[in-house]
Amino acid sequence: MNAPPPVTRLLDLSGLVAIVTGASGNIGAGIARRLHEAGASVVAHAGHDRAAVESLCGELGGRAVTAIGDVERDARAICSVAFESFGRLDILVNNAGIQPVAPLAAIGRDELNELLRVNVGGVAAMTREAAALMNGHDGVTRAIVNISSIEGLQPAYDHSHYAASKAAVIMHTRAAALELGQVGIRVNSVSPGLIDAEGLDAAWPEGIARWHAAVPLERLGHPTDVADAVLFLASPAARWVSGANLVVDGGVLTHNTW
Repeated sequence: MNAPPPVTRLLDLSGLVAIVTGASGNIGAGIARRLHEAGASVVAHAGHDRAAVESLCGELGGRAVTAIGDVERDARAICSVAFESFGRLDILVNNAGIQPVAPLAAIGRDELNELLRVNVGGVAAMTREAAALMNGHDGVTRAIVNISSIEGLQPAYDHSHYAASKAAVIMHTRAAALELGQVGIRVNSVSPGLIDAEGLDAAWPEGIARWHAAVPLERLGHPTDVADAVLFLASPAARWVSGANLVVDGGVLTHNTW
C-alpha cells in the first residue's frame, strides 16, 4: 500500500482535469469554482447557455474551457473537450439535469421519457464515455461524482418523475462503482437538500417555510455545501470511498415524518 498523502495534499487537485456538467446553473457553477480553486483544470459544460459558462470561465481565468451539448446525445464530444484542451480526464461531475414540476396524473409519456433521458441517460452516457478516456492512461485513481437528490430517497409531491430519476442515479452510481473499480475509477453520488438560489424566497415562500420548520441545522443549503462534498469525493481524501451516496441536507431527512 502506498503511503497516504499528507494532510496538506488531501484536497489538492493540482494537475488533474475535471468536467462539470450543468455548470451554467447555480450548483454546477459552484462545483466548477471549487474544483478549480483546488487546482484542477475545468471543462465547464452547458446544454445551451454558452454565455453563462463562458462568463464562468472568464471569472476562473486560466485552466478553464467550455463545452456545449446534450449530455446524453453528445457525451462523447463533451468528454473529448477535456482531452483536446488538457490532454487527460481525471474527474467527471454529472450535475446536469432537469426538474419539471407536475402531479403524477399530468405527466405524459413524452415528458417522462425526456426527463429520464436527460437525468438518467445523460449520467449513464457521460459515465460510459468518461470512463473510456480515464481508463489506465497513467495509473492514477479517477473519480466520478453524480449529483442526485434527497428526493431519490424521500419523495415529494408533484415530483414523482424527478424523484424516480434521482433514485436511478443513486443505483447507477453503485453499479458503476462495482464495475469501474477494477480499472481504478471511483464512483460516488451526492444528494443535496434544498439549495438557495436567487429569487427562490420570492418564488416559493411556503416551501422555504416548510424547509426551515424541518431542517435541524436551520438554514437552506448553499452551492458551496454541495461543492465541498464533491471536492471531498473527487479528492485523495476519499481514496477508499466508492459506491457511496453522501447526503448534504442539513439533517432534514432525520426529521420525524409521522
